[in-house]
Amino acid sequence: MNQVNIDLIAGARPNFMKIAPIIRALQEAEKNGSKLQYRLVHTGQHYDRNMSDQFFEQLGIPEPDVNLGSGSGTQAEQTARIMMAYEKLLMEQPADLCLVVGDVTSTLACSVAAKKLGIKVAHVEAGIRSYDLTMPEEINRMVTDSITDYFFTTSEVANAYLRRTGVEQDRIFFVGNTMIDTLLHHRKDFRKPEIWDEAGLEQGKYIVMTLHRPSNVDEESTLIDLIRTIIDHSRNLPLVFPIHPRTRKVLEHSGLDHPRLLQVDPLGYLEFNYLVERAAAVITDSGGITEETTVMGVPCMTLRANTERPETIDIGTNELLGTNPDAIPASMEKLFSGEWKKGSIPPLWDGHTAERIVEHLENIFQ
Repeated sequence: MNQVNIDLIAGARPNFMKIAPIIRALQEAEKNGSKLQYRLVHTGQHYDRNMSDQFFEQLGIPEPDVNLGSGSGTQAEQTARIMMAYEKLLMEQPADLCLVVGDVTSTLACSVAAKKLGIKVAHVEAGIRSYDLTMPEEINRMVTDSITDYFFTTSEVANAYLRRTGVEQDRIFFVGNTMIDTLLHHRKDFRKPEIWDEAGLEQGKYIVMTLHRPSNVDEESTLIDLIRTIIDHSRNLPLVFPIHPRTRKVLEHSGLDHPRLLQVDPLGYLEFNYLVERAAAVITDSGGITEETTVMGVPCMTLRANTERPETIDIGTNELLGTNPDAIPASMEKLFSGEWKKGSIPPLWDGHTAERIVEHLENIFQ
């Protein structure tokens, strides 16, 4: 039996959550004599300890076999550094498959470098689209899918998109959502962040807020209008705001301060989801958080004009509000009146996605 060498690419926080269950499934398969062997490649895209090492520790991800150390820079600089470093690695120590997850810079850079060296590419979370080319992530998704060999998908929406673009059905594998594998695996381990006792938080009596999209946070007036509207219509509930340092600078410069706006540093995975699970609602512009709130049954308001995860709206607990603050009051009223939809869990978001991925890989390379 010939060994199959798979590179697992992780570069940014969303990657870590998606790659952890695949590592567990490959480790379990190895115990049963699988020929699939993996090399964990950390691109170094997120290099700050709070953004990277803490997630590895909390999610039980082993030390990377390789760290490409790409660091920060512009989109082009970071992409180029990752491509150069990963190409060098592959030329010295080739792999049989490059498995990328999600839609970050590392996803694009490593898939291109691998494909140019004739190495097969598998994309986990393939086929999702926001149709918004102002988002770097959308470009990453489109380019990665254009050169992918094996497409592992989270929804029938993604399957249908790939089929429409000419991808053969036998290269599309509907497996579910590895992010939900991680959520369900670690749910029992969620732990209170310090802000819980410091602020005297109570279950169902606060709102979690996350904002990071440039369209929401880069312009001071836009950010302040959003936050003021949320404060004005949140009925005296505390607003827990894990805040990026860049966004914090904007707020400090604006002079906006309010006793119910609880600004905290970025939280670990276990602490953040402890808050989300017990919140009255979540207000966000993140895609991944809308998936987690859907599975945990928590009302979610997304401050974006579009989403690449429509199943969180069609099936789950999420609503797309757009970026105009005027949409916030009616949604808050809907929340507080008890009229928010209950939602349900999309198909195959059951905690076993990684096992299905590994099973398919076994069949592909048999």
